[in-house]
Amino acid sequence: MIIIVIGLVILVAAVVVGAAGVLSDTGSTDGLTDWFEVFGYHVTGSSGTLFLHGTIVGAVALFGLSLLLAGAWRTSRRSHVARHGLKQSRREMAAADKERDGLIDQRDTARAETASARGNDSPSHDDLVPDPDEGHRKGLNLFGHRAARR
Repeated sequence: MIIIVIGLVILVAAVVVGAAGVLSDTGSTDGLTDWFEVFGYHVTGSSGTLFLHGTIVGAVALFGLSLLLAGAWRTSRRSHVARHGLKQSRREMAAADKERDGLIDQRDTARAETASARGNDSPSHDDLVPDPDEGHRKGLNLFGHRAARR
């Protein structure tokens, strides 16, 4: 983020210096016979000197633009990786939920078959042993611990 800000500041400064140089040009002659001022700095000399200053301002603008684009690319790449990781995590969560639901269905089916095989007349071992989760809050256990048996 800071690279984007630095690049933007450098680019804006180069554009302002270039615009000030163009707007202060009177355009009366081909050569530089007069001086002009950019931010309190008096510029005098030949057309070659003016070309050199323009080249330097252009190079600074190009550097600022490259910093701006590099920062934007890094930010977008980081966002892309985060979105990809989120999609992968959601797929894994959905698969785990599906597997959990399948195991719960298998357990319920096995209990029903066991109860029907015994004829439901005598209490089974599963009926005598209380479920450790029964009577406790169902849902998310923040630390992954289960309630102790009583």
